[in-house]
Amino acid sequence: MELTYHINEIDDVALKVLNNLEYKALLFNGEMGAGKTTLINAILRAMKSEDIATSPTFSIVNEYKSPKGSIYHFDFYRIESLDEAYNFGIEDYLYSNNWLFIEWPDRIEEILPENTQTVTITKIDNETRNLKLSINDKLLTENKAMTEPKF
Repeated sequence: MELTYHINEIDDVALKVLNNLEYKALLFNGEMGAGKTTLINAILRAMKSEDIATSPTFSIVNEYKSPKGSIYHFDFYRIESLDEAYNFGIEDYLYSNNWLFIEWPDRIEEILPENTQTVTITKIDNETRNLKLSINDKLLTENKAMTEPKF
């Protein structure tokens, strides 16, 4: 799936992402300020969570609750080695069957689970973004209506 959107359409974009998911692990790519955490907030709203996402840059992981289960939001921007991830028990999270939202996944690429999807956000200007949703670098075709997410 690929789409270009205005930032005020973010809630519709979140529904489209959720409706096109095959897995509960999402890898978020995009430069600093592209809108990864903004999209994660919109996805939380679409999942009926009452939590508000904040970037876990310093804490590395934040936990959110929703009727759809626990959601773990990671930001690996500041880690310098895989040992740091192992030290806080990353494997327990990765294989927990909970929702995983991972920013800067390239920092732990060697240990990521196989069943993931990638959200790539490109900033076009201050108000416009391009989003690509893929599995194993294969772009998904958008084929689902904007309804309640299947997860």
